[in-house]
Amino acid sequence: MTIAKLTAALIAGAVSSVAFANGTAPAAAPAAVPTTPEAWVAKMTDPTQNASAFKDPKAFVPWMVAVTDPATAMAMSNAMMNPQTSLNMMTGMMNPATMANYMQFMDPAVSMKWMGAAMDPNFYTAAMSPFMNPNVYMKWMMAPMDPRAMQMGMQMMNPGLYTNWMMAPMSPQAMNAMMAPMNPAMYGNWMNTAANPATYGTMGAFVNPATYGNAAQGFNPFVFMAPMTGMAPATAPQK
Repeated sequence: MTIAKLTAALIAGAVSSVAFANGTAPAAAPAAVPTTPEAWVAKMTDPTQNASAFKDPKAFVPWMVAVTDPATAMAMSNAMMNPQTSLNMMTGMMNPATMANYMQFMDPAVSMKWMGAAMDPNFYTAAMSPFMNPNVYMKWMMAPMDPRAMQMGMQMMNPGLYTNWMMAPMSPQAMNAMMAPMNPAMYGNWMNTAANPATYGTMGAFVNPATYGNAAQGFNPFVFMAPMTGMAPATAPQK
């Protein structure tokens, strides 16, 4: 009886997850959902897109499923032992796309999505489905015996790991990253991004000069004269 109830609950959670993911609410084209733990780690450590899961409830559900998987934790631990991960994060923070990534939280559309999700029972069921799945707990219990976990532990005793960190500051990529703040083009790119209305989503209308140009048309006397000039009789063409 207990197994039957548990199976029914899991089926209901899966159905609710699909129903929530296939909702009819209008939304922007979603980014591709990572399919491997390594892809999830790459997205989570990328400053230009690591906030995407918190801008859309439909993107948050797969993120929740990923972070409750021990394979993601193992992939994250392995990535943190690689100096290339730190270098990628450092260069990503100097990318103007990072500003757009976080400034889009000012978009009222983001708040509206979360307000809609707060009233959608499918969202709660989909977000809690990993915690109701016994397979998740079984994975965590078996994680210490996972070859990936053992390999991660053995990596700490690998002298090559420490050699990589010692040599990392002298790599060409690290040199380029350290010289990037001396490049005036980087600051020009940041200024262009800050002045781009698209950086702020729909809130960008407040920094878009065209918005105020359209509003100022209400004070244009020719706007009021347009109906009268349109009704004026046309003059006969001269022969």
